[in-house]
Amino acid sequence: MKSLIPLFLVSLCLAPNLPADVEVNRAMLGLFKPLAKSAENPDNPFNNAKIKLGRMLYYDPRLSIDHKVSCNTCHDLASFGDDGLPTSLGVGNQKGGRNAPTVYNAAIHIAQFWDGRAPDVETQAVGPVLNPIEMGMPDAQYVLKVVGSIPAYRDLLAKAFPDDKEPLNYDNIGKAIGAFERKLLTPSRFDTFLEGDDDALTDAEKKGFNTFLAKGCATCHNGMGVGGHMFQKLGLVKPWPTDDPGRGGVEGFEAMKGFFKVPSLRNITETAPYLHDGSIASLEEIVKKMAEHQQGLTLTDEETASIITFLKSLKGEIDEDYIAKPELPPGTGKTPKPAKPAPPKNKAE
Repeated sequence: MKSLIPLFLVSLCLAPNLPADVEVNRAMLGLFKPLAKSAENPDNPFNNAKIKLGRMLYYDPRLSIDHKVSCNTCHDLASFGDDGLPTSLGVGNQKGGRNAPTVYNAAIHIAQFWDGRAPDVETQAVGPVLNPIEMGMPDAQYVLKVVGSIPAYRDLLAKAFPDDKEPLNYDNIGKAIGAFERKLLTPSRFDTFLEGDDDALTDAEKKGFNTFLAKGCATCHNGMGVGGHMFQKLGLVKPWPTDDPGRGGVEGFEAMKGFFKVPSLRNITETAPYLHDGSIASLEEIVKKMAEHQQGLTLTDEETASIITFLKSLKGEIDEDYIAKPELPPGTGKTPKPAKPAPPKNKAE
C-alpha cells in the first residue's frame, strides 16, 4: 500500500501535462459515484398520483399570492432548473437576496438552500410559498384554501396519501412537490465513465479531469453530485468579500459564518451566474476565483480551459416527457382571486 502513495502523487503532479492518449487514475474515481436513478425518501414513498400532483403544483402559479409565480418561475425545468438571473424575481417583481440554485439533482444534496436550513426537498418546497418576496402567500391555511378549492387537487391528494384521514395539509403539499423533484436527475457521460466505459470521455475531458483532481477541486466537489454534499467556508484560504452569513445565519450554526453549501457541478456549464449572490457571470472567472480563494492557487488560462472541458461532460440528460408542463386543473368560485403582495419582511433563498 505504501508504494502506491508516491505513484499517486506523481500522477497528480503530471496530470495537467499528460499527452493526448490520456489515462485517468481510476483509484481516484472512488471520490465519486454514478448518479442514482431516483433519490428516494422512505418517509415519502413514490406513487403515480403523488408525482402527478407534485408536477402540477410545481407549475401552478396559484400557489403565489398574485398568481404569477410558480416553482418553475425561478427553477425553470426547461432551462436546467434555474432562471439565469443573479437573484430571482418574486411576486411584484421583488428581488430576492440569493441566487436560485438549480432544482436538478438537488434531492441528493446534504441539505437545501445555500445555507442548508431545509433538510430535504420536501421541506424546501413549501418554504418559498410563504416567503413574502418569493411567492407571498400569507400563511399555510391560505395555501390550503387555494389547493382545497380545486377538485382535481383534492382527488389527487386522496390518491397520493390514501392512509391520511385528511390528506389536505401543508406537509403533503411539500411531499407531493418533493416526490416530483426526487426524479429530476440528469445522468451524464461522466456517469457512464464512472461505470467503466473509458470511451465515454474524450482525451481532452480526461485531461481536464486530471487537472481538476490535481488542483484539489475534488476536495469539495466530490460524491454523486460532484458537490452538494458538504458545507465549506467561502474564502477558505483568501477572504471572500461578502456580508452574507450563509450557514451562520441559521439558528444553531452561528459558528459557521461565511459557510455555504458546496454547489453541485452537474450541469454547471448551463447554470450561470454563479455563487450564492449570482455575482460571477462566467465559468472561467468562477473556476479561477475558486482556485485562488479556496486553494490559494493561480490557474493558467490553459489549466482553466482544461477543467472547463471536463465540466462539460457533467451536462446531463433531461427527461423531456417527465418535465412536460401539465394542463393545470380549473379552479372554482371558491378559489381565491389574485391579490396584491404584502410588503416584504425578509429576503429569498
